[in-house]
Formats: sequence, C-alpha cells, structure tokens
Amino acid sequence: MIKELMLINGEWVEAESNDKIEVINPAYGKVFAIVPKAHKEDAEKAINAANKAFEKWSSLSPFKRGAYLRKASEVVFKNLDEIAKLMTQEQGKPFKEAVGEVEKGAKILKYYAEEGERIYGRIIANEEEDIESRVIYQPIGVAAAISPWNYPIELLAWKIGGALASGCTVVAKLPSETPLSPLAFIRCVQEAGVPAGVVNALTGSGSEIGPVLFNSKIVKKVAFTGSTETGKVVLSGCVDTLKKVSLELGGSLPMVVCKDCNLDVAVAGAVRRSFRNMGQICIAINRIYVDELVYEDFLKKFVEQTKKLTIGDGLKEDCDLGPMCTIGGIETTKKHIEDAVSKGAKIAFGGKKPAGEKYNEGYFFEPTILRDVNHNMLVMQEETFGPVVGVMPFKTIEEAIKLANDTVYGLAAIIFTENLSLANYLSKKIQAGNVAINNVDAGVINAPYGGWKDSGFGHEHGPEGLYEYLLIKHVRVRYL
Repeated sequence: MIKELMLINGEWVEAESNDKIEVINPAYGKVFAIVPKAHKEDAEKAINAANKAFEKWSSLSPFKRGAYLRKASEVVFKNLDEIAKLMTQEQGKPFKEAVGEVEKGAKILKYYAEEGERIYGRIIANEEEDIESRVIYQPIGVAAAISPWNYPIELLAWKIGGALASGCTVVAKLPSETPLSPLAFIRCVQEAGVPAGVVNALTGSGSEIGPVLFNSKIVKKVAFTGSTETGKVVLSGCVDTLKKVSLELGGSLPMVVCKDCNLDVAVAGAVRRSFRNMGQICIAINRIYVDELVYEDFLKKFVEQTKKLTIGDGLKEDCDLGPMCTIGGIETTKKHIEDAVSKGAKIAFGGKKPAGEKYNEGYFFEPTILRDVNHNMLVMQEETFGPVVGVMPFKTIEEAIKLANDTVYGLAAIIFTENLSLANYLSKKIQAGNVAINNVDAGVINAPYGGWKDSGFGHEHGPEGLYEYLLIKHVRVRYL
C-alpha cells in the first residue's frame, strides 16, 4: 500500500483531520494507495503559505524564476519512469503513454522558464512631446490551479509553469482519482529548490476545497480544467471576489472527412484521437462526418484499424489501451451506446467489455464505432468522455459545417482535405478555438489553446497562457 502526503509551505504533511482518500487501480478495481483528505483548515494554511511566499517570489527576476523551472524540468526527467509508473497504476493509461505525458510536463516547465523571460511591455507615444505611456505587466498574486484526472501531470504543468514563470505562487487542488503522479511531479519542483510556499498541493474533495479557494480574498486567479457543468460552478463561486478565471471545459469534437483527403491518413488519425486514453480527452473525437462518396470506404478502414488495438494492464504488457479510470465513465459510455442503438444506429465495432479473464476485475471496455448516427442521439450531443465515436455521412460541405457547429461546445475540430482553399474555408466556418487540418493534434505548447462557447474562455499554452497570470498596468510619465 502506497501512502503519500500533501505539500503545504514546503512541508509534506497529513491533513489536520488525519482523514484519507483511497486511490483505486482501475486495471483491477482495487485500492492500492491512500492520500490525505484535506479540509477547510488545510486549504487555508496552503493559501496563507502561498500569500506569504508571493512577495519574495514575485520580486525575483524572470531569469531567476526561470532557473528554478529549468532545474525542476531536469529533476522530472530524472524521475520519469517512477512518476509514469504511478500514473499508469492510478489512471490506467499504458506505461508508454504515461512516460510521454511526464516528458511533456518536464518540457512545459522548460518552455515557461524561457517564455517568462519574454514578458515584454511597450512604450506608447503621447500627443505632448514630454510625455509617454508605458505598459507593464505584473503578477496577479496567489493562483489556484484545479486540474483533472485524465492528464494529471500535463494539465497541471500548464498551470504551474505559467503561474510560476509570471511570478505568481500556487495552491494546486489535485484530482482525487489520480493524486499520486501529480504529487510526485510537484515533489520534483520542490527538489529543484523552489522556496517554501511557492507551490502548495492539496488532495481532497473539490466540493469542499473549491469554495475555500473561490471565497478567499487572497486568491486572485483560478485556472480550472474539467467539465462544463463544474466550470459553471467554479465561475459562479468566483463572482463575489471578482477573481480572474480561466476555464478549459468540455468538448464534443467534430472531425470532417472530405472526399479528396488521404483516407489512410484520416483513418489513422481517427483511430488515434477517438480512442487514445480510452477517449478520456477533452479533444477526443466524438463525431465524425464523412463525405457520402467515401463513407463506406472510411468505415471499412476505420473498423479494420480499430480491431488492431490491444487492451491490457499497461504496466505489465505493451498495449495500446488500458482500462477506463472510473466506473462512472463506463456507465456513461454504455448509456450513449444504448441510446444510439435504440434510435437506429448500428455498432460497427466494439460496444462491450472485452472477453477474457484478465478483463474481469478492471474497468475495461472495447473501443466502439457507431455508424449511421444522427443528431437526435446523445453520443452526438453530449461529451461521452469514453471510447465511443459516432460516424455519419454528409452530402455537401455546408451540411458538414452545420453538423459540426450543431453543439454547445467549441473546443476543437479536425479537418481532412487536400484542397487548400477548402481547408481555409472550413477552418474559418467551424466554431472552435482550435482547428487541426490533416492532423489530429489541435494543441501545441507554444500556441494558444482555449475554447469557444460552452468549452470555456481564457487560454493555456503559449504566451497567452502566461499572460493569464499577469495584470496590465499603464504608467504615464512626464519628463521635467
């Protein structure tokens, strides 16, 4: 049994109440670790520690803060396998996928170490000859970072990297389902020498810790990644204290497959982005619209390639997919499949728990392709957050655009076409904050990443992700 502590003011501690949270290995459905369950008093200690550390940390030059982040990146790389092993055990993704995520986390810290050195203001001419205006940027203060379980390190690194590089201090609320790997990641930041209180990490109930963070007058910024429903609760909770808030919320990602595209490349992308991490990604493909002239060919190839995916315990075998993280995720997946079939869709592949003794105890489910779907089905309207995707044909490009935009979400979209003009047209007409053309990776660390509509607002990644933690100040100077 693994026993872990949480970080407050530079010390690894239990909760004041000594309460615990059990962590389940989804490959077997069994508890394998415990962590502290923080309550209000623990959250307040973390907030006060971050507040105390802010003045000194924010006074450091961006170059000195960057040196800490570079060192932290190096420490993460040294502990790569150990952290990835914890992630596979608690989250379910195969070890090789977990290693890749930890590597990304290390690279994100390094990226923001460098981006923090490029916080540029500007000088603006005034009408009077002896007056000029300066625009400068200053750190906002204590930031609360609330990250989800599906990518427990990468999405935390987005927030910690941007906040620390800007000069903010952090109170991180870690996901209860997957607290171990982010705690190990934060331990690397501490081992890099980051001063006590600059980063604090809490494990506990979001419904209890969240309001403490939202109601605190000390906390000036909240960065949240999670569902749209919870995001609305976060936003409403921050109204009284008028905090700066950034929300990266749910998605129902459309993929548009045009008749002129490279079909093999499109299929490979569909397999990867529909089922990677068991579809538990905010930019997983939920809906695929295929030109009717290549619809059957696409489906045939899509099923053939999906059948090749292997499922297992990613810590014990080399596999493509692991278990889902939670039982609730399986129930939602089943619900969406049953709803679609009852309304006329057909299961082209999958739709059930995989056969075999090794799958009996864990939260395993087959990657599932639904064909001949329509927009009356839940799978085409809601975010499944599981390994199921709906596929339907379209007749015209305008119909494809209408279908792609027929959602409350607007996080990302994917387009496959060899026609440059068509690609440009679709990228402008589809209502999403991120559009990938002839690839399925809509996010990259040095470009802004954020959603439209009910997928949230604000940005992570790129300089935009850094400026979320900064305040703008105008200084008007007259030279005597």
